[in-house]
Amino acid sequence: MTIKLESVSLDDAQRVIAAAQAKAAEIESPSNVAVVDVGANLVAHVRMDNAWAGSIDISINKAFTARAFDIATKDLAANAQPGEQFFGIHGSNQGRVMIFAGGIPLLRGGAVVGAVGVSGGSGEQDQAIAEAAAAAF
Repeated sequence: MTIKLESVSLDDAQRVIAAAQAKAAEIESPSNVAVVDVGANLVAHVRMDNAWAGSIDISINKAFTARAFDIATKDLAANAQPGEQFFGIHGSNQGRVMIFAGGIPLLRGGAVVGAVGVSGGSGEQDQAIAEAAAAAF
């Protein structure tokens, strides 16, 4: 049996990144933006001028996390606190799992086909940028 999965294309990723850059400029939060495909593989990444170099991996890992678990990283974070069902999950996958805001799955026809990850500002800024990016998808 063969399973066929739809995925984010490079054109999709570039559109998502453009929307993220516009929102980041609007709220004055230079950011790193990453888009992964259905297999959680990096399709595109941009580091805006003056965005932190340390946030490169974080943005990529937020996108990975959102796709790997098909959940916004903000929502995963709520379930990863002490006493909650996913406490300690951030230590899995060689430490790639991010449990703070800024990673959102990208859906087409109700199916997850990729994800976007944003890092460079506060959690609220990263989330706002990621939401704008996902809306452009």
